[in-house]
Amino acid sequence: MVLLAASTLAGPSWVQERLEREVDSVMEKVHQIREELHAHPEISNREEKTAEYIARHLEEAGLEVTRGIAHTGVIGILKGGKPGPVVAARADMDALPLPVPESTGFPFASNVTIEHGGEKSHVMHACGHDVHMAIGLGTAMVLAARKEDLAGTVKFIFQPAEEGPPPGEDGGAGMMEREGVLKDPDVSAIFALHVWPDLDVGTIGYNAGGSLAAVERIRIKIIGKQTHAAYPWKGVDPIVLASQVILALQTIHSRQVDAREPSIITIGVIRGGSRWNIIPGDVVLEGTVRTYSEESRADIRAKMERTLKGVTESAGGTYQILEYSLITPVTVNDPELTEKSVPSLEKAAGKENVVKVLPTLGGEDFAYFARKVPGFYFRLGVRPKGQKDFPPLHSPNFGPDAGSLEVGVKAMVQLLDDYLIREGRE
Repeated sequence: MVLLAASTLAGPSWVQERLEREVDSVMEKVHQIREELHAHPEISNREEKTAEYIARHLEEAGLEVTRGIAHTGVIGILKGGKPGPVVAARADMDALPLPVPESTGFPFASNVTIEHGGEKSHVMHACGHDVHMAIGLGTAMVLAARKEDLAGTVKFIFQPAEEGPPPGEDGGAGMMEREGVLKDPDVSAIFALHVWPDLDVGTIGYNAGGSLAAVERIRIKIIGKQTHAAYPWKGVDPIVLASQVILALQTIHSRQVDAREPSIITIGVIRGGSRWNIIPGDVVLEGTVRTYSEESRADIRAKMERTLKGVTESAGGTYQILEYSLITPVTVNDPELTEKSVPSLEKAAGKENVVKVLPTLGGEDFAYFARKVPGFYFRLGVRPKGQKDFPPLHSPNFGPDAGSLEVGVKAMVQLLDDYLIREGRE
């Protein structure tokens, strides 16, 4: 890139001024890209127009582009003018179907609706993937403009279906990895960011090690014995058993595992019964388990089964685990890569604006990339300064502050360039 090897890592003021000028030169276009992507969202595995939009901008910047990876994924390869390692940056592309319209008040708010699950759904970038894509394209434009000075290769990965593919379909980071997105040329490290509503715009958060939890989906059938509601003693009430199971599951984390080991069990669906005066034969519970280690995953599953067995058998019922499936593994920030990356973030955003944060029990399929090569995933503050009650992710009111775009581009440019210089030397 523009930055000289020795000077970049030392971080003199003129280098930062030059970086800021380069980023400034693309920011008008980056804002336009964000607004256009936000206004035209597409759901997982259906990002056809989004993918073509991204591919066109990458080609205009001079990158080698490959389309159609994991359905709609796009790869842009930027080969620098100097030899060096290969590093990747990932941005996710999909939006969310919501039961209500977008309520951000943006002049570029989404008016897109689709048929989803047999019902009308409103589609919105309620998780900030429009910001991620705009930052990814802005970073590509900055680096491509000075590719002759770039000491290595950058692979820009635009990933579909981060929110999960539709039922019965494959997709997302796992599918991209299996299709060889980290190969040819082989990637030595990968970076990603996510907008974060709990941090002010201008602030960047990070942590080393487990950063986002392993996400598992569970479906449990509580089996009783159907009877008339007037004669409960003639049957086994699975609704009462399901209620007892839900309460008992909550004590696993609070009383049965080390309180210093983050985990959670949440039941989000209770489905059972068909008539007000009949005790049904069974009830199905659906939910999620979140953990940070394989040991914790196995331990909690064993304790869940013990709890299910004890509660149901005590009343003459039983249970079946219909599903206990891993959606995403733990997202791990490589400790060494994290340590080396923090100075780059501090140069981009200011040392006082880069803070350590706690891991989150949310999940990310970036984990599939980060378990193949060292990965670093950081959080980009998007909450307007001084605003306390800012909407959360996946809310129809979620509207990241536009000032976060510039911070994100600066941070990603600095991370990638510093990595290529540092690793090329080593």
